[in-house]
Amino acid sequence: MSVGIWTFAFDGAPIGQVREAAAEIEELGFDALWFGEYPGREALTQAALLLGATSRITVATGVARFDRRSPAGVAGGARTLAEAYPGRFVLALGGHARGGKPVETVRNYLDEMDATEFTSPEPVPRPRRLLAALGPRMLRLAAERADGAHPYFVPPEHTALAREILGPDAYLAVEQGAVLDGSRGLEIARAEVGTYLGVAAHHRVNLKRLGFTDDDLAAGGSTRLVEAVIAIGEQKAADRIQAHLDAGADHVCVQVITGEPGLPLAGWRQLAGLVR
Repeated sequence: MSVGIWTFAFDGAPIGQVREAAAEIEELGFDALWFGEYPGREALTQAALLLGATSRITVATGVARFDRRSPAGVAGGARTLAEAYPGRFVLALGGHARGGKPVETVRNYLDEMDATEFTSPEPVPRPRRLLAALGPRMLRLAAERADGAHPYFVPPEHTALAREILGPDAYLAVEQGAVLDGSRGLEIARAEVGTYLGVAAHHRVNLKRLGFTDDDLAAGGSTRLVEAVIAIGEQKAADRIQAHLDAGADHVCVQVITGEPGLPLAGWRQLAGLVR
């Protein structure tokens, strides 16, 4: 079972605490450490700090935003990290395309990345490149021009569809939100889901593609939708991880959601006990 940690919490903590947390996540036995980029620390710089604080674990951007950096810059940064930490860095790219043509925008961005010339040595192995892909066209682009996809905010039904589109060989790393505290689980999960439904049109489109209705998307999300996207309680979290793997995921990175600020250290320790 390949399970990692996904978090937005690093940006709210001093970098010394982030380094200590990364080292503990590695000691807990997780396979990978994923972190988001918005609106905090620059992704490739933070990846270097996390790689330097650990010795074994894979560090992955989830995602590095292509709309915040040039193609040559991200290509050079990824190569540098892959050379310095062989086999331990994963570059997942995503962001918001201007002009309403996300697939074409990302394709052109990848063209520019791949055309960049370098005088530095070629890293061995080269860094794995993933795309933040939800819809069929972006998933097909991930299969064509990257090593796979990193879907976010999706139930296992999406994972099965993604695997079918990507084919058997592409790498599929799926984010799964989890509220391990069952006593306030639905309340905390609905607040989390409501944040995305309120500002992220692409997530609403993706959920409707999976069969959810306008009623499901209203008022912070129906209970059916909330429980489909966020696993509530320890057993549901363990079951949901397995469901993604059974549906074709190669790796599941779990975002422990507490509804409170700060690093969810207790939740990461609790999750480690579930997946060992």
